[in-house]
Amino acid sequence: MPAIQRCPKCAARFAPARPEVSECPHCGIWFHKWDAFAARGDSGHADEAPADEEMPALDPLRFYGRVALLLLVAVWGWRLAAMDYRDAEINGSFMHNIVLPIHEAGHVFFMPFGEFLGVLGGSLFQVALPLGIAAAFLLRQRDPFAASICLWWAGASLVDIAPYIWDSLEPRMLLLGGHTGADGPHDWIYLLERFGALGRAHAWGVAVHHLSVLIMVGGLAAGALCLWRQQPAGRRGGESAS
Repeated sequence: MPAIQRCPKCAARFAPARPEVSECPHCGIWFHKWDAFAARGDSGHADEAPADEEMPALDPLRFYGRVALLLLVAVWGWRLAAMDYRDAEINGSFMHNIVLPIHEAGHVFFMPFGEFLGVLGGSLFQVALPLGIAAAFLLRQRDPFAASICLWWAGASLVDIAPYIWDSLEPRMLLLGGHTGADGPHDWIYLLERFGALGRAHAWGVAVHHLSVLIMVGGLAAGALCLWRQQPAGRRGGESAS
């Protein structure tokens, strides 16, 4: 039986080579089934491929590990959403410690593109990074579950931005340099003033908070759907028998 050194779908390389009757750990296809599916695709009948080829069943260890991860981020997201964006409660959270270095890196990355993008780059990058990783998981690794977790991460990053926007109208938040926006630079005072929207900072803060919660919920729902479609084969059989 030939050994597989490179996945025919996602092009991942294996060292050592994997047996033909096994699945790709990256995109989940079964190698011995992929040839038949590819042949149908070449003949113009790709839509006749069974649904399990697109979302193959996971082994129980990976499945329940992903269930635990989804429950963890669901509880974490609920706690983040419940934090008061009016007094920047999230700034004392573990999530803020994750996104703060990403935010500061965004300022550095976008600085060569001018003052406006240099200021916007911090908030932009802390949301764009998880979305970019989600796209890589979805398009390169064919892993929609991992992409859904990154979508949740993007929503959590927006939760972190909402208090910063709210604070710009009456700045009291202590910033990284040890000052408030009343005493020194404040990203969202600068950005909202550029668009003449500083007087509506509270409304924008509320809108961003609610949008962030919707994005987190969307990521969780997408992850739950992936797990529903990737239940272990024995579990599917048990459900159908009942």
